[in-house]
This record gives sequence, structure tokens and C-alpha cells, in this order.
Amino acid sequence: MPRDKSENHEKIIKAAFDEFMTYGFNDASMRRIASECGMSASGLYKHFPSKEDMFAALVEPAYTGLKEIYYCKLTDQFKELKGKKTDDIWEGDEETVWAMKYIYDNYNAFKLLVCRSQGTRYENFIHELASIDEKSTIEYMKMMKEKGISINKISQKEIHLFVSSNLNAIFETVIHDFSKKDALAYAKHLDDYCVAGWKKLIVLS
Repeated sequence: MPRDKSENHEKIIKAAFDEFMTYGFNDASMRRIASECGMSASGLYKHFPSKEDMFAALVEPAYTGLKEIYYCKLTDQFKELKGKKTDDIWEGDEETVWAMKYIYDNYNAFKLLVCRSQGTRYENFIHELASIDEKSTIEYMKMMKEKGISINKISQKEIHLFVSSNLNAIFETVIHDFSKKDALAYAKHLDDYCVAGWKKLIVLS
């Protein structure tokens, strides 16, 4: 796009982020954003047809990337686990750590998703991620049974709640404005905590 249009677009993105962070999606004003950019509301709509489209432009690339990476990572881990010995199946990549790195590499987008997405199609994004993790966990438990490990019977509803709580725990760092350094340190502890919890929950003693 022409330089002046590109510069205007960058101004809009910055102003939109500030507006959504200050007022949330529902109370954000396209007129205020336009005024901050020194343009008319009609001029703003030439860049984004709606407030929802504007919010999506700020969060969609990062969120789509996380879903894709999350799905691929869990799939790859599952394939690796199939080839492991029974005693080694709890050893693997630090799932929470790599997720946290991605979140903090795209911090502004996830700050909006976690704290300001109410009223948008993204407000249940953790539920969507939990659904991916839920399917992976069920496959993981089936694999354990195939390896001859005795496991507890856990309902799918309970599994969904457990994986949801794990995901919510990750995004607490965004809510509480952790630095990236502190968030990654916490992620390592959270990984240890979750692995120990799942092992206690799943495996019959």
C-alpha cells in the first residue's frame, strides 16, 4: 500500500490497541480512535469495516498461530510418546514453557484476548484451546492403556475442566502483568505441577 496509507494504518493499529485496552471492546469508540489518528470516522471505516474487524486484526494472527502450533506440538508429542518405553512416557517437551514463549512474543495480542475480548467472537478462546488439549489427552490415555498401564476412569467433562484450568493458569501471567522472565520461570514450575498432577490423576496406584 502507499506509504501514507501504510502510516495511517500503523497509527490506527496503535490507537485501536490503546482504545480497546482502556475501554474494552464493548465500550471502545471508533470515533475516538479516528480522532486520535486525526481522521474522520468515515475514513477509519475505509481501513476496517467494523469495530469487530479492527479487534480481529489485532488478535487473529497471534491466536491462529497459537492454535496451529498448539495442535502440531501436541500431535508431535503424541507421536513421540508412542515410541517411548512405559517408564519414559512422562518425560517430554515442556508444553507450558513453549506456549508461554509464544504468548510473550505476541504479548499485546494476548493481553487483548485475555483481558478485553468480552463481546467479541474471541471471548471463549480458552475453551477452544481446551477442546484441542482435551482430544489430545484422551488419545494419550488410550495410548497408555495400549501400553498396559492401568488408568483411572475420568469423564470427558472432567478432562475438559482440568485442561481448562491448566490453560487459565498459563494466562494468569498476562492478567497479572508478569515480565517475560518471570513468566517463563513460572511456566517451568507450572509444567512440573501439571505433570505431577496428571500422573497422580490418571495412573492407578
